[in-house]
Amino acid sequence: MLQGHEFERLGGTRTLKVDVRLIAATNKDLRAALDAGTFREDLYYRLNVVPIDVAPLRERREDIPELVRLFIERFSSDSGKPVTGISPDAMRVLVNYHWPGNVRELQNIMERACALAEGPVLEVKDIRLDADRTKPSQTANGFLPEGFTLEQWEDEMIREALQRSHGNKSQAARLLGSLAKCLALSVVENRYS
Repeated sequence: MLQGHEFERLGGTRTLKVDVRLIAATNKDLRAALDAGTFREDLYYRLNVVPIDVAPLRERREDIPELVRLFIERFSSDSGKPVTGISPDAMRVLVNYHWPGNVRELQNIMERACALAEGPVLEVKDIRLDADRTKPSQTANGFLPEGFTLEQWEDEMIREALQRSHGNKSQAARLLGSLAKCLALSVVENRYS
């Protein structure tokens, strides 16, 4: 039993007492899952003692250079290649990328870059992004962010609204309604002015 600091081993017959702290992590909004009835209320309140919200990497771009240095140090020694740094242009590519896979994606990209690097300094050609999507910016037609399908962009906006409203669906809907009005006005102004 989580709350009572005790458990039984699988197949065991004795209850064992433990003094441990449990850390659980998810990329899902558990409050929204609780409201939707897809997450157990009792488990939510047992786990939600000290919640720590960590913003996704795309919202912490200032962390990217330090993470890149850490991964270069780790993976250059693992691969046996003397990778000592990264060029400013290559760093710019990493900072401007959208990071749908978060820190794990950055780690994988850096491991690949260190393993396949042709020189001691990582260059743009050494950075192979999975989807080659850069920071969402307006396309030439001013409609969808570059590299996004409509469905991906909608999902991103919904996640952002839920995060800003701390899982409150009504408030998120109001944020999205305001956003939709602004976008529609922008499209109309661009198209008919």
